[in-house]
Amino acid sequence: MAHNQFELLASRRFLPFFLTQFLGAFNDNVFKNALIVMIAFRLAASEANALINLAAGLFILPFFLFSATAGQLADKYDKSRLIRLIKLAEIGIGAFGVAALVSGNNALCLSVLFLLGVQSAFFGPVKYAILPQHLKKSELVGGNALVEMGTFVAILGGTIVGGLLAGMTDAGENGILYLALVIMGAAMCGYMASRAIPRATAPAPELKINFNPATQTMRVLREAAKTPAVFYAIIGISWFWLQGAAYLTQIPSFTKNVLGGSESLVTLLLCAFTIGVALGSLLCERLSGGRIELGLVPLGAAGLTLSGIVLGAVGSSFTPLVEPTLANFWISEGSLSILTCLTLIGIFGGFYIVPLYAMMQERSEASIRARIISVNNVLNALFMVIAAILGIIFLNLLQATIPQFFMIIAVMNAAVAIFVFSKVPEFAMRLLIWLLSHTMYRVKHEGLEQIPAEGPAIIACNHVSYVDALLLAGAVRRPIRFIMYKPIYEIPVLHFIFRTGRAIPICSKQKDPQGYARAFEEIEQGLKDGDLLCIFPEGQLTKDGEMQPFKAGIEKILQRNPVPVIPMALRGLWGSFFSHKGGNAFTTWPKRFWSRVSVVAGKPLDAGTAKPDHLQQVVLGLRGEQL
Repeated sequence: MAHNQFELLASRRFLPFFLTQFLGAFNDNVFKNALIVMIAFRLAASEANALINLAAGLFILPFFLFSATAGQLADKYDKSRLIRLIKLAEIGIGAFGVAALVSGNNALCLSVLFLLGVQSAFFGPVKYAILPQHLKKSELVGGNALVEMGTFVAILGGTIVGGLLAGMTDAGENGILYLALVIMGAAMCGYMASRAIPRATAPAPELKINFNPATQTMRVLREAAKTPAVFYAIIGISWFWLQGAAYLTQIPSFTKNVLGGSESLVTLLLCAFTIGVALGSLLCERLSGGRIELGLVPLGAAGLTLSGIVLGAVGSSFTPLVEPTLANFWISEGSLSILTCLTLIGIFGGFYIVPLYAMMQERSEASIRARIISVNNVLNALFMVIAAILGIIFLNLLQATIPQFFMIIAVMNAAVAIFVFSKVPEFAMRLLIWLLSHTMYRVKHEGLEQIPAEGPAIIACNHVSYVDALLLAGAVRRPIRFIMYKPIYEIPVLHFIFRTGRAIPICSKQKDPQGYARAFEEIEQGLKDGDLLCIFPEGQLTKDGEMQPFKAGIEKILQRNPVPVIPMALRGLWGSFFSHKGGNAFTTWPKRFWSRVSVVAGKPLDAGTAKPDHLQQVVLGLRGEQL
């Protein structure tokens, strides 16, 4: 297993694919931006604007027409072979593109742009569906982070190179020759890299292809809706691309009409945004500890909203430059704030998008994963079209300024985020867990690799504080369903978290015989479904820091369901604000606010040896003297 995401770049499982997708994104944007710049400088403004908008539409159109078919092909055939075929097609399209640029025929150039869109539409489902086949679960976040970083860097690099070479062409230099060398060179290098991608076996070789994009898209959307987390991840990802399109489309006009800057300032602002996305994507791996940390998604959404509002406010008060030079921009009041906001939008965008992509990949059924991703690509394209429509409505019809439009998009982002997080409360739950384990507590893990990666099992742990369940949920990679004392389950705020995590409330048979029986039925069903359950066999929080005798409930569960038991211990929580040391929890000032906590797992016990007394001694040994 790679210790950090950059070690993936030394692995054949990842590097050839990374280079292939990077060069493809770079090539698309070299041609697209070169064409747009040539059109803008060769034609009158009205005709140029029409052709530029047509170019943007032609590049997006294939995603609507061919994504559904592309997803089916990626599920039906070996993905590495498909990638090689797609890259071979890119060489042919590149040669056609060079001929079109030499001829100067705009119709031919637009045809090439459409073909590049077709190629991208077929590559998209393969691009994200192949990662879970070649990477371990613990590497998915790092792999997606590198892909997102590489994609945005390639887009920026291609945009700059295409624009520069197109400018050389209009100045009478050898721009066309250099464009031909870059386009063909990138296409051939991409094909050579693709030949080193390992095989990725087809998950659904018997699949019958449905070539109707509308019916196929709706069919897969219905499949995705069966897993709400996947469906709303798709909505969240598509919304991110709407925001990105809204910001990036307006940056040239924002630079010229609001800031009074030149093309060099456009490049600087695009660099700030791209660097931000790259940093945010790469930071995801570090902040999530290699797991798919959904808590970063609400953090990213909040950051996107705040940064967008501040960008709009600073832009509204910015005094346009007298001389459109970078030097004048640097010394202008508000320049640093604008660059910071764009960088932060990129960083928080990385926090937002990387976990969503990783979750969509992990939680989609392997047999339909590429088709799920193809539908995501269709919705991404649709949302980017909506971004253009919103721009027309607010900027042209309602006469809003560009800074005001940025603020409107930021506020809309908050509304979409609240909607998605209300539909999938797991995002908010994971944020609370992440904040807790990265603020009040410094959590260390020992022996967690002994917890089975799949299949039914029960964790048995000592019970020290009201946040024990949150810390365990944050430490263990598998989702845990907690069996917990009903009064704790019903504590306000925590109740929301426990209910979201499908906790099972229980109390004594004497107090609530029906609830007691219902809890055991739910436990039995959960273990039959292969869930990982956690029980605190003491039945209550410790009031003196010492472990209480383990009750017989664990033995009763194992009699019905003989599954492995993983003994675990929490160290360092006694004396925290959420423990009963010195009085009831929440009522006394904690002896320490910053706690070093350890989560320790022992070797699994079989059901026959996990008797309450023996289990208690094992957990006591794991806890040691650190309370």
